[in-house]
Amino acid sequence: MDENRDRNEDGRFEPEHTDKEVIDAVLEHQPAGTQEVADELSIARQSADYRLRKLLEEGRVSKKKSGEFFGLVCN
Repeated sequence: MDENRDRNEDGRFEPEHTDKEVIDAVLEHQPAGTQEVADELSIARQSADYRLRKLLEEGRVSKKKSGEFFGLVCN
């Protein structure tokens, strides 16, 4: 991680990717798993999980059952 990245007023690093880029990664692989999004954006799985959970809370993506697993799709 680049320690020189900007931080927001809460002291957290600003995201490397926009919400649109995360959503585009979901669209590319839907139903998308967290690891697929992480690989698409070249970020850690934990970072992808955090971003996807925020988008899920905002209603911008939703869970969809695919076989035995859940993936994410865009709303």
